Amino acid sequence: MKIAVKKRIIVSVTNDLVSDNRVHKVCTTLTKMGFLVLLIGRKLPKSITLNSRNYDTKRLNLMFKKGLLFYAEFNFRLFLFLLFSKSDVLLSNDLDTLTANFLVSKLKKKPLVYDSHEYFTEVPELINRPKVQRVWEWLESKIVPKIKHAYTVCDSIANVYKKKYGVSFKVVRNIPFALIYPKEKIPQKKFSEKIILYQGAVNIGRGLEQAILAMKFIENAKLIIAGDGDIKPQLENLVEKENLQNKVEFTGRLPIDELEKLTPQADLGLSIEEDLGLNYHFALPNKLFDYIQAQVPVLVTNLPEMFAIVNKYQIGEITSTLEPNELAEKIRIALFDIEKRKEWLKNLKLVANELTWENEEKILDGIFLRFQ
Repeated sequence: MKIAVKKRIIVSVTNDLVSDNRVHKVCTTLTKMGFLVLLIGRKLPKSITLNSRNYDTKRLNLMFKKGLLFYAEFNFRLFLFLLFSKSDVLLSNDLDTLTANFLVSKLKKKPLVYDSHEYFTEVPELINRPKVQRVWEWLESKIVPKIKHAYTVCDSIANVYKKKYGVSFKVVRNIPFALIYPKEKIPQKKFSEKIILYQGAVNIGRGLEQAILAMKFIENAKLIIAGDGDIKPQLENLVEKENLQNKVEFTGRLPIDELEKLTPQADLGLSIEEDLGLNYHFALPNKLFDYIQAQVPVLVTNLPEMFAIVNKYQIGEITSTLEPNELAEKIRIALFDIEKRKEWLKNLKLVANELTWENEEKILDGIFLRFQ
């Protein structure tokens, strides 16, 4: 009797794997489908130890930490690793891992799947650096039209790629696993005041400066920023300058399991990206669905994908401005309007059962089953 041999998928991403929910969910689904999964990322000086997972992980130690030299070194190291490693399928996450994956897939004649987490060439970090942006656009234009299997995070970005390159992208949204908390195990509230939560990357264009300044006009509430990123030092300086240390708390980046304990304790979740480039314009972030799964009302900016979710399900407030005083008024309504909150919380109970990774991963089944 012939024993079926499991196919091996090597998944690559440029972060340090600690808090990347999307990649973790995809790897978990692929493992459940019967694949052997190896996830490759990088190790940073402040990277924490990874919790045990049901798939293998590897983090590369690199000489360069950012910029052109980092991307060149990472893709060179990744190319060599993929070239000399056994694999049946390659899964590239975002444009910054695609070059190495594409070259190896051609050399070894292995199928390549591309997961575009965002509209990479339109991220805020690139739109004000046209020379660098053109390099990434050139790479994308040379590789993406040749991709046969691809998916992305929302319909808007999928439509852009279809129009631009003639390539069909499936849509796999950043929806979390169902969080099932028996009543006796719901995390107890640690806070006496209302909690406003932002979770995710602490980078430009996330509305965080405005949220901090808005706290000057809000009483009986605390803003918790759970994440790390390029502008965290200047945000900490802003908090000190405005004397808001009692109203704003930075937790740093939290492991996935710790974040799952914190999120349900919030009274309001923020996803207030600024309209900086098409990537943010079409944003449909992990955190929005994390808040929904934890049954936390949300405040989002009036951008099409987020607006559509919040408006359809009636689960929070939408703001058309990030001016701190007006933003503070929206936050106060979201925190203290009893009737609105009652309606939102009722809707969230229903929506949390619908918007789960267990439903969303069926799309991945359709993409990867052909490789088994």
